[in-house]
Amino acid sequence: MEAASHGFKIKRKETAMEQTKRGKVVVTGSFITDIAVFTSRFPADGETVPGRSIQFGPGGKGSNQATAASRAGAEVIMITKIGTDFMGEIARTHYKNENMTQKYVYTQEGGETGSAIIEINAETAENRIIVLKGANDALTKEEIDQAEAEFQECDVLLTQLEASQISVTESIRLARRYGKTVVLNPAPAGEIDEALFGEIDYFTPNETEAEFYTGIRVTDEQTAERAVDRLLDKGVKNVIITLGKIGVYAKTKEFQGIVPAFRVKAVDTTGAGDAFNGGFCAALAEGKSVRDAVLFANALAALSVTRRGTSPAMPYRGKIEKMLKGEC
Repeated sequence: MEAASHGFKIKRKETAMEQTKRGKVVVTGSFITDIAVFTSRFPADGETVPGRSIQFGPGGKGSNQATAASRAGAEVIMITKIGTDFMGEIARTHYKNENMTQKYVYTQEGGETGSAIIEINAETAENRIIVLKGANDALTKEEIDQAEAEFQECDVLLTQLEASQISVTESIRLARRYGKTVVLNPAPAGEIDEALFGEIDYFTPNETEAEFYTGIRVTDEQTAERAVDRLLDKGVKNVIITLGKIGVYAKTKEFQGIVPAFRVKAVDTTGAGDAFNGGFCAALAEGKSVRDAVLFANALAALSVTRRGTSPAMPYRGKIEKMLKGEC
């Protein structure tokens, strides 16, 4: 595979400053314990089908994105909330193993850690997910404010809609106060205060989320462009729609158009969008151009779907760079 096939020139050698710069990303969002069942096909209503295997592990859109950004080379501050059950211990073990600070991993006394039931088609790698937010919905404004110094020092804020609405709003407010780049991944799709759109630098929905906010069914480049234009009309500065196997459609101040996905054999696509967002923010934080950040994120996302799981499947920096050079 050659990176040149994507229509972008990849710098083979970074400057000394780029080699040493490590961007800082604050991620406000969810931790979810994934309970994934692999099956030959999805059941119809009222039908029982046999499963092939089951897998427990750390997940959640926020935590997946934080893991992706950290493994891609960023310094990551994760702000989340877990319960006092055994699934909360899965979170703490994961962050310890990833060498990520737990200073802002709050605990809801007597609360339940978020969880997700994930059905994965072992033949197509496609998935269906039901999420129970649990303690994520109890993340408070005051808990976000305790991390204000991190917002002051970071390069990028990345947040989603899988934690409490107030935590998202307050995180964006703090990031804007200090002039930081704000990336909102609107997943799972839900109502957003219209006033927030103008505070978002990069809005990164997938196809179904883009349809939720625009009413336009996104299936190709043309419909993606129409959806993007409608989102820009809402006040968002830049929009990047992830399109699965197609790649992404981006319309930013720097460039617009399709950036194709890398071709890989997918075994589990569950965390692909999270992989993209984490990689994109890590790349932005270290000073890459938007164009190069999108390509970097595409490579990270492609590698993530070649392994089972969400957070555990996120690749490390060295593997991403090999993918960009066409060496894997």
